[in-house]
Amino acid sequence: MKLIKLHIALLLFALVSLSVFAQNKTFKGYTIENDTVTFRFDVRDYSKFTKEHTGQRLEFGDFNIAHVSVSGAFNNWSREGWKMTKINNYIYELKKCIADFNDAFSWEFKYVINDAYWAEPTKKDGNISKAIKNGRRLGVYNLKMYTAYPSKNGNVTFKLKGFKDAKKVVLAGSFNKWNEHLFEMNKTDYGWELTLQMKPDVYQYRFIVDGKWMEDPHNPSKIPNEFNEFNSVLNIQKHITFALVGYPNAKEVILAGSFNNWNEHAIKMKKTKDGWVYSLPLSGGKHHYKFIIDGEWITDPDNPVREYDGDGHINSVYMVK
Repeated sequence: MKLIKLHIALLLFALVSLSVFAQNKTFKGYTIENDTVTFRFDVRDYSKFTKEHTGQRLEFGDFNIAHVSVSGAFNNWSREGWKMTKINNYIYELKKCIADFNDAFSWEFKYVINDAYWAEPTKKDGNISKAIKNGRRLGVYNLKMYTAYPSKNGNVTFKLKGFKDAKKVVLAGSFNKWNEHLFEMNKTDYGWELTLQMKPDVYQYRFIVDGKWMEDPHNPSKIPNEFNEFNSVLNIQKHITFALVGYPNAKEVILAGSFNNWNEHAIKMKKTKDGWVYSLPLSGGKHHYKFIIDGEWITDPDNPVREYDGDGHINSVYMVK
């Protein structure tokens, strides 16, 4: 888009404290750095392989590797589509942009050898899920990839003060499908903490202290859950700059959208030498908007992405990811 210079500087609209800390456990099969997902298959990490259709279990020495592919929910479990690059005799890699995936918080995947042999994770791997097909358990595991992941340079740090006598504290939430084991927190001088890299969105979460679930006592933002208790709520936003080029003779330009209930007065854009701009934090997801130039409503002339709303109006659209 030529006009929307959507400068995306991460803004945290969160009621959790921020600092930096690392997670001890690493995930098998992939890493995420900035906007890049790197799938990494190392044959030395696997001891069993299952042959497609027959279910025959094989050892690595039973066949030669011609090629390796990534197959998962994100590509319809394609055996051929996402071919990996051979790095050496043991390692294969494939890099993808995080924008290539939809807005789900997690995906199941596996590595397939020569379009026919599935590399089998073990129950000792941290990021696994029991493989299910047509409602039936297959007796093997899939790997899971999460858009929220531990990182010493992550954008959100969860902290729980106290509980110094606890043996283990786990962070669970909508960002990891309430997994009770995945995100173990780190013990500190004041309590427990864990830093994650997370996409903009509204999340729910709880702490599990030695098996007992609890809300975040230091976060007043919470909603009731089905257990007659509360889930804490975290809203991560991105800072977006909307820009309208031209209209030097306009007296006033207003930005209105679904993010402010289409208020016709609240957001007055600032005049620049090139036109009009305004920056504001937005939550993850789809946002409809328009400009109001001296009382006249227009869609963004340089944003081709538009949609009808429920009232039959056509609006410009911006997706925050």
